[in-house]
Amino acid sequence: MLMLYQNKFLSVFNFSITILLSLIFLSTSKVLSFETSAKAAFILDQTTGTVLLEKNADQPLPPASMSKLMTLYMAFEYINQGRLELTEKLPVSDAAVKYRGSTMFLNTSDRVSVEDLLRGIIVLSGNDACVVLAEALSPDGTEKGFADLMTRRAKKMGMLNSVFANSNGWPHPEHKMSVKDLAILANRIISDFPEYYSMFAEDIFEFDGRAAANTRNRNPLLGLGIGADGLKTGHTSEAGYGLVGSALQEDRRVIFVITGLRSQSVRADEAEAIVNWAFRQFTEKKYGKMNDVIGFAPVWNGDTPQIGLALADDLDILVPVFDNEDINFTARITTPIKAPVNKGAIIGNLVISRPNLPTFEIPLLAAENVGSGGFKEKVLSAAKFVLRSISQNPEAAF
Repeated sequence: MLMLYQNKFLSVFNFSITILLSLIFLSTSKVLSFETSAKAAFILDQTTGTVLLEKNADQPLPPASMSKLMTLYMAFEYINQGRLELTEKLPVSDAAVKYRGSTMFLNTSDRVSVEDLLRGIIVLSGNDACVVLAEALSPDGTEKGFADLMTRRAKKMGMLNSVFANSNGWPHPEHKMSVKDLAILANRIISDFPEYYSMFAEDIFEFDGRAAANTRNRNPLLGLGIGADGLKTGHTSEAGYGLVGSALQEDRRVIFVITGLRSQSVRADEAEAIVNWAFRQFTEKKYGKMNDVIGFAPVWNGDTPQIGLALADDLDILVPVFDNEDINFTARITTPIKAPVNKGAIIGNLVISRPNLPTFEIPLLAAENVGSGGFKEKVLSAAKFVLRSISQNPEAAF
């Protein structure tokens, strides 16, 4: 039988689950959703894993240069695996030189260090730099071979709406990513490669003095004093203007993706508004620590009649800032809990729902060992079960 236990004191079948007052009650406001003119958008509070906004989040769309993040991710992987060195110098092919658009202005006589290529992609958005890395890391030495490898790697990372036809986002009918996939990718770059992430906050990269017209990072949020520190802009006529961005304020990080905007200025305004909204309208609250006991549940045929319900993880929750509506905590437990029960066993879930934010759950664990009872406990458990059945269905007694 699946029972739902709610409110401060919950009496069911002559027992109580006591939810700690300090842990359960908080009033919150009905936060207004962010209105975006982007064709697709995804906003994530990385610190708590809370999705703040989704708009056409799973729709595969042309990602333009934002897909260069996948080339960078794979290059970082190769470096950390010892298969590529930052100081290693790579040759430049005719295929790389032929790309136009944003470029490092490489030529076939160059041999460029991996570190310069990474900055050339991050800061200068170099299409040619992407191809140099792609050909070096490709299973067959071609950009197409690397693009296929990117697609396979993306699927393993949970990016199910991404297909790559090249390394740099050059327009191609099969080259697509969803904004949710781009957020997953940004999250992985920040989490998996903190040693390289600082490159994304660099405003200027002057490579060899040859690209005076292309030395500045296109991220419009850098230097605004709002904690922005990455990641990548994108633009083509088909994709519109887009940005994969992130900002850190104190201990909170927000990641967002917007695409399909009509101009650079609109992209800049929209991105700044998103960062301000995410940090001003929400705050992280701590309601409990891992292993805190928040209540009790009955045990069938145990050497003790009830068992403590402990949190499996810290209960840190993102909530709207202003007080108005209740957050709801529900203990969902399958009863009867049959003895014996080992400490740490999952015996239910705590379900947390908030106004205009996704519901989520964390496991509830047995706070202690409960052994099997003797004859007396079996009789008492059976009697309680019968009384419970009669109280639920009185006609069954006649």
